[in-house]
Amino acid sequence: VFVCVCVWGFMATNGNDAAKAKYEQKVPVFYYRPTHRDCQLLREQWIRARYERKEFVCVERQEPYSAGYREGFLWKRGRDNGQFLSRKCILSERDGALKYFNKHDAREPKALMKIHTLNASFQPGKIGQPHGLQVTYLKDNSTRNIFVYHKDGKEMVDWFNAIRAARFHYLQVAFPGAHHADLVPKLTRNYIKEGYMEKTGPKHTEGFKKRWFTMDDRRLMYFKEPLDAYARGEVFIGSKENSYTVLPGLPPSTQGYHWQFGITIVTPDRKFLFTCETEEEQQDWMAAFQGLVNRPMLPQEYAVAAQFKHKP
Repeated sequence: VFVCVCVWGFMATNGNDAAKAKYEQKVPVFYYRPTHRDCQLLREQWIRARYERKEFVCVERQEPYSAGYREGFLWKRGRDNGQFLSRKCILSERDGALKYFNKHDAREPKALMKIHTLNASFQPGKIGQPHGLQVTYLKDNSTRNIFVYHKDGKEMVDWFNAIRAARFHYLQVAFPGAHHADLVPKLTRNYIKEGYMEKTGPKHTEGFKKRWFTMDDRRLMYFKEPLDAYARGEVFIGSKENSYTVLPGLPPSTQGYHWQFGITIVTPDRKFLFTCETEEEQQDWMAAFQGLVNRPMLPQEYAVAAQFKHKP
């Protein structure tokens, strides 16, 4: 409260531009600047970083997320039992990876997540923790999830920005000469849409099953449950120039579905059939799919599409 009072007092006297000039002098280009759509944790810690801790006035206070190395303990959700257990985590730009260890004295990590495939997204509602972070990475071109949190909000946001810093420095090397404005959107990303739909198999004769879907840019992944570590399957959503189409409804002969609001995605390989519980959900998913189909594919997305195998 005291911080807010001081800030508002300064801004009332000197104006918003003066407050920015004073408290945002040295914000690292990779540091995440939250909007009103972001979770409370990010918005709160952004205010505290500026006005309480003055991290963007004193550069040495940025060391927790800008040093290129971070080590500590996070509570990680177990893949099978769902229990959160303390796990040692190390983020190293030199090694190009985020690692976690099942035992505090273990020499070999349980998982090694390469920085070039890493993403992090705050998911407090889904994880059931106000500081919950979902970390995803690719292994054998398939998505893997881990879910972590820390009781200290600053600690969790520092981890998030350390991941962004590592990604930024990796991308600077991978794309020399690229403008910062082009790299920053690639550091971390929120999902385009998540939620339940029903789906059927490739023959369209199997019964429809309820699955949790996550749209991560052009990767549409489906899971049995929202907090599963592994996707049951993934679908690449290309562009209309490459013969991808999104249609409302299902083919007339389709059977075995429970929800009435269908979606058909036509790809060069096959048709994918989904159903939604409500018309509103159908329209939201259609809009999300259509946005991707209407967007021309980038050169690197063609490389992803070439590696991608549609899974039933």
